[in-house]
Amino acid sequence: MNDVLLECENIVKVFPGVRALDEVALRLTAGTVHALLGENGAGKSTLIKVLTGVHAPDGGRLLLGGSEAHLRNPLDATRAGIGVVHQERNLIPAFSVAENITLHKPPSRRGLIDRAAMTGPVERCLRDVGLDLNPHTPVSELSVAQQQLVEIAKALHTDSRVLLLDEPTASLSPQEAERLFDVIRRLTDRGTCVVFVSHKLEEVFAVCDTVTVLRDGHCVLESAPLAEHTHDEIVTLMVGRSHAATVLSPRTVDASAVPALSLTGVATSAGHRDIGLDVRPGEIVGLYGLVGAGRSELVKAVLGLGLERVTAGEVRVHGQTARISSPRQALHEYGIGYLTENRKEEGVFLEQPILRNLTVTVWKRLARALGYVCDQQERDVADDLVARLGIRVASLEQNAGELSGGNQQKVSLAKWLAVKTRLLVVDEPTVGVDVRTKHAFHELIWDLARDGLPILLISSDLGEMVTLADRIVVMADHRIRGEVGNEHDYERMSGQVIRLIHGAGEVPHPSGDNSQVGRAHEAMIRRRKPVENLYDS
Repeated sequence: MNDVLLECENIVKVFPGVRALDEVALRLTAGTVHALLGENGAGKSTLIKVLTGVHAPDGGRLLLGGSEAHLRNPLDATRAGIGVVHQERNLIPAFSVAENITLHKPPSRRGLIDRAAMTGPVERCLRDVGLDLNPHTPVSELSVAQQQLVEIAKALHTDSRVLLLDEPTASLSPQEAERLFDVIRRLTDRGTCVVFVSHKLEEVFAVCDTVTVLRDGHCVLESAPLAEHTHDEIVTLMVGRSHAATVLSPRTVDASAVPALSLTGVATSAGHRDIGLDVRPGEIVGLYGLVGAGRSELVKAVLGLGLERVTAGEVRVHGQTARISSPRQALHEYGIGYLTENRKEEGVFLEQPILRNLTVTVWKRLARALGYVCDQQERDVADDLVARLGIRVASLEQNAGELSGGNQQKVSLAKWLAVKTRLLVVDEPTVGVDVRTKHAFHELIWDLARDGLPILLISSDLGEMVTLADRIVVMADHRIRGEVGNEHDYERMSGQVIRLIHGAGEVPHPSGDNSQVGRAHEAMIRRRKPVENLYDS
């Protein structure tokens, strides 16, 4: 099938001080998976908002089935057969699966919602995405992967011919990602065009047919066959030039130093048992495992975040026994900063100026009599952080929610650097950021450790872990399976990590009980290109 479902001709979108889209072209054909690529801030999100009726273009035109279309709002886009699944879930947790899927147009009878009539259509949509769920299950009871597929089922219920997936695998394990890819293939077999927005180029090359690359609001490659381009050519188009491999200067760790963080026999209300872990000054300790292994939950329990708590064992910070009940106490009494993986809900104040986001952790230090904070001092701190981290902003008064994902992550990190934390926990630092920003983050984390800052790194990206960590601690099922000294050799380290995850001396044989999980995870790791190689010329 090669029918053109949707076409953009010279789309322009201008915001105060920035031309977000500059004559961008796009052609989406039936039965294909189309990659939409670019760095953070390249214009991808703006283009998605134009395609879904959130923003009206300031120039150019949209063609649906060959006829010009004017999408005044997201409902117009839905009626036109354009669906979108955002990186952040747009489901209502207290509603059932059926209520969420039929939310745009619930069946009614005599002016009342007919819940019984929901069941049949919803079950068909769930079957299409391979979900065996009771339609009346509350969404709050679903896993992240199930919620992702419910979002897609919701788009199918509105008869979407064009489905936009924005970073769909950011919160999924390798097995769950493979399941999503199967759903994508089934959708294209029935004539849907899936637009796949991702920074994971190994996934792009695995599932996509055509590609459009944006850079600084311009279209540098438009609707081209992906098979005609190599991995490195796509990276060069995205960043504008070839990158050299990441070169990280040598650093050493004093193994005899008192650990900045030490966990001994720790148990938590989340189900962790007998957790032992040390992080020394100037050391990057990696905490690796599949999604659901309990890594973030362990850290949140230790730092007094959320509902989970430490129930047994000992936590020591810089040699002193610590009982931490809140993030405020963790920061002000123990000097611990936590860079969360959920930057939009926990990392930044989206509706507040960048200035306030950057300096919120140092207001107490800057405050004068009666709590007054000097504007100029605050601005000096913010200006220094913007320059140090290379945060791209129009002004410090700009709301943080207007920044790209990568720049939001930099703002989230900057506030911890401002307060001069003595221990930094970094949770999935580069999820949803582009290759250049990932490169910059890796250099920054490495330099912080070289300057003596102890860092606990949580990441599902094994390439990232092999690049940065001094030791890799492997978790599965809320337990530590073991640790390996990192030799920064991807092939060798990935094999050792896989063996630890599966709790065996070697990768499970296909005939073993865990063969399907083992094969899926091993295949995803083996074909993932180490992050340094993203910058090879």
